[in-house]
Amino acid sequence: MIYVRDKGRLCNNILQYGHLYAWGREHGRETMSMRFAYKYRWFRICHTRHHHLLRYLWAKYGAKWGLLPVVSFDTDGADYSGEEALMLQRSQIVAEGWYARWYDLFLKYKSEIITLFEFDDRVQRVARQRLSALPGGAVRLGLHVRRGDYQTWHGGRYCFTDGQYISILRQFLALHQGETVQFIICGNDPSLDEQAYRQAFPDRSILFPKGNPAEDLCMLSLCDWLIGPPSTFTLVAAMYRDLPLCWIENAESPLTPECFSRFDELFRQIR
Repeated sequence: MIYVRDKGRLCNNILQYGHLYAWGREHGRETMSMRFAYKYRWFRICHTRHHHLLRYLWAKYGAKWGLLPVVSFDTDGADYSGEEALMLQRSQIVAEGWYARWYDLFLKYKSEIITLFEFDDRVQRVARQRLSALPGGAVRLGLHVRRGDYQTWHGGRYCFTDGQYISILRQFLALHQGETVQFIICGNDPSLDEQAYRQAFPDRSILFPKGNPAEDLCMLSLCDWLIGPPSTFTLVAAMYRDLPLCWIENAESPLTPECFSRFDELFRQIR
């Protein structure tokens, strides 16, 4: 059993576990995500046989007390052949670190990873009920407005203003002339200026879901297009249905069709 000691937030955890799950599947080893055993209880994986509190406590304190060996993947591009060998040798081991990466294996087992992280019925029900408030037959654009921690991450490089996001939405509409477009806007900034968006687009249906992380993630996954700053949140939302996703690297650059990519390409760019 490989116990995956997750780091970061929800979608970081999904991707980190996905890589180690894929490695385990390829080598006939079972895996368990410590984070999804007790914290983010919104997904199918949380109800599988190894994902419960007792397993989590055994892995946590077994590693702390030296009863379980620990392998760490903490350096980008390092040679981890020794760590992989140890994971094959030991019947129980804790694996941690953001740079546990096996991209080709992840893609090989991606459909299984998506199944493991299917949303619970309650989350899906809430997301679909909120989306049902919008008229049908429209193109749905999911916009992720992330500020909060992004005010300091990378020196605030990806912390964009509402005005910049509104400009990007206008450019998206220009790319979809003749179509009915709706906006589903999720974010982690309680001071997001909803009125500014409604005034900018008075003839558009706009939804600000304000759900918990799983509900917002589910709603974004049900859109047709996604836009947001570089983030694992939009990346995982795109993964479920292979949605076109534009990561905003520079809010002043023009939005073009070439700005949109798919999960299989973008997930290799996460650092």
